[in-house]
Amino acid sequence: MLFDNEFISENQQVLLKEIERSDVELWIKREDKIQEFVSGNKFRKLKHNISEAKRYKHQSLLTFGGAYSNHIVATAVAGSLSGLKTIGVVRGEELAENFEEVLKTNQTLKVAHEHGMEFKFVSRAVYRDKTEANFINSLRDTFGDFYLIPEGGTNPLAIKGCEEILSNEDQKFDYICTAVGTGGTISGLINSVHTNQEVIGFPALKGNFLYDEIRKYTTKENWTLNLDYNFGGYGKFNEDLIHFINIFKSETSILLDPIYTGKMLFGIVDLINKGKFKKGSKILAIHTGGIQGIDGINKKLLKKNIDLIKV
Repeated sequence: MLFDNEFISENQQVLLKEIERSDVELWIKREDKIQEFVSGNKFRKLKHNISEAKRYKHQSLLTFGGAYSNHIVATAVAGSLSGLKTIGVVRGEELAENFEEVLKTNQTLKVAHEHGMEFKFVSRAVYRDKTEANFINSLRDTFGDFYLIPEGGTNPLAIKGCEEILSNEDQKFDYICTAVGTGGTISGLINSVHTNQEVIGFPALKGNFLYDEIRKYTTKENWTLNLDYNFGGYGKFNEDLIHFINIFKSETSILLDPIYTGKMLFGIVDLINKGKFKKGSKILAIHTGGIQGIDGINKKLLKKNIDLIKV
């Protein structure tokens, strides 16, 4: 079973020409290798939640996400592998109008569908009520009993899973870097690092609200957020980022996604070149997975006549 074993991901040194003359070491933790679709922080966030669902005899998981959500497909696959039904409440009611055609072009929903996920497509206005009790109760009226996992998967059990990302060997690193979405992964890292280490988060979203979200799950102060590399906000990217991702892949054989890990590594490399890390320091970047979403991104790039991400 997927969650029966403990996973300790390997660390790979990043030998990138752009930083080869720098006086710091950059490494990446290959959490993306855990499982094809349930990789990185998705595996960590779902692990204890699925155990909890089974402990209380729930037969179904219900969660929320967009049409290209890594969390949606990870929940579908993890649920299937764990013997649980899954329900995805997906933003975009227009997707239901010609669902069979959508499945031909949307790899995320296709894989989730193939693993048995049942979908409820809702308008963007309705989707904004995803945390409201009345909306949740209406979903229970429709689908019956289910174990609720929030959008992005972040809750106290997800934090517990993310606290397991680092191993004892990772004490040698001065900086632990991660992309930030809902704040769950960085919260787990903050809770598990040692006093000599600093955690740096690179949000994929615009705005300062993440500070309050993270403080819900940790009381430590050994962390910062760098807001300079979101490329305009969630799901936004440009040709410079795509070019960086392709160069990074060609020189390291590591594939990054443009929503999370690509922005983080772009930021780290830029900060290294600007001398923002102390001399002789060791940096560990967490690869949080998300590679399955590149298919959808490349379809958007093709329409814009921009170079594709080379997989």
